[in-house]
Amino acid sequence: MTVTAGRKRVLLIEDEAGLVLTLGDRLRAEGFDVSVASNAPEGAERATRGPWDLILLDVMLPGGSGFDVCRDVRQRGISTPIVMLTARGQVVDRVIGLKLGADDYLTKPFEMIELLARIEVQLRRTSSSQAATAYRFGEVAVDIRRAEVTRNGTPVNVSAREFLLLKYFLEHRGATLTRDELLNDVWGYRSMPSTRTVDVHVAWLRQKIEPNPKRPQFLLTVHGLGYKFTVT
Repeated sequence: MTVTAGRKRVLLIEDEAGLVLTLGDRLRAEGFDVSVASNAPEGAERATRGPWDLILLDVMLPGGSGFDVCRDVRQRGISTPIVMLTARGQVVDRVIGLKLGADDYLTKPFEMIELLARIEVQLRRTSSSQAATAYRFGEVAVDIRRAEVTRNGTPVNVSAREFLLLKYFLEHRGATLTRDELLNDVWGYRSMPSTRTVDVHVAWLRQKIEPNPKRPQFLLTVHGLGYKFTVT
């Protein structure tokens, strides 16, 4: 997935062609990078591969429902904000969506200005949460503000690039990240003849944060795709 630096990434899971065109055009005009999935299986697959800043998810989809997609995303530990879109107005549907992990719910037809306001609220909450977060997994603690990593209370010596890579994995935990995405967002390279540099840095990180680097339990390889950081 190629994105423009600094632009928020939105995944729109919607099968209504007219709405896809209208929403896509308006969101891009507002400065978002927009990708589209038109059915439930494709939506679930793309949502879990990420990384995304926000997911707009229709309830009524070919091949399944938005409820199924929402449940799958949350069960995989992905915390990306989800705003559900639906023509249904029943309270029970809103309750189901929220209980499955949706962050907001908007009934069609809706005003674009209201949708944009709700998107802004979700992105602001996410940004605030990430900026103040310290992470802990297994024996490892990561203090983002201090740029410190400790293991069982003992400082871990990581390079600046290793720390940025670890921070990126933590902020996108649960999402499958390709080597090209990591090179783009962590190293700032749009293209390289080889992505071996990512593999080398991942191997170095595993030596420092994994209980058994040969059998990683946090920083996992997704064969044929890239890597995923998972906290069980």
